[in-house]
Amino acid sequence: MRLEPFYRARFSTPDRWSVRLDGAHGTESQSLLFAQGRCEGQVTGSLRAANFPRLRTDDTLTPDFRGVIETNDGAAILFTCRGYVHTAPDGVRQLVGAMTHLSDHERYRWLNNVICPVTGVVEPRANGHRSEVALEISQLIWEPAGA
Repeated sequence: MRLEPFYRARFSTPDRWSVRLDGAHGTESQSLLFAQGRCEGQVTGSLRAANFPRLRTDDTLTPDFRGVIETNDGAAILFTCRGYVHTAPDGVRQLVGAMTHLSDHERYRWLNNVICPVTGVVEPRANGHRSEVALEISQLIWEPAGA
């Protein structure tokens, strides 16, 4: 297998709600966030999504996105994205995950059977209240083992 760069996404989450649960083994939280932003690259358009992430007792965040990309050429591409966010020793909040897409548009229908690895960072904004997320979405290309 090999990876090819596919598109980039950048978004913020202007609306969010969280519930914190204290337990015998630490504190967890569950949140609901609404995201909005843009995609650029082989897929270009506006992005809107809902994220239902859980913050585990080990401070790992588990994002769970469901959303839509409205492409500049008029297509709707639904997507899901799941993964992990943890804070590296240098303080950078790193995201790794996988994304799938679904579209009935002729130009994007081929995405219906593609797995897309995702890497990214969660960047604090100057106002300190919200974050901005920058993702790099790649396309996983199947190749025989040892090729």
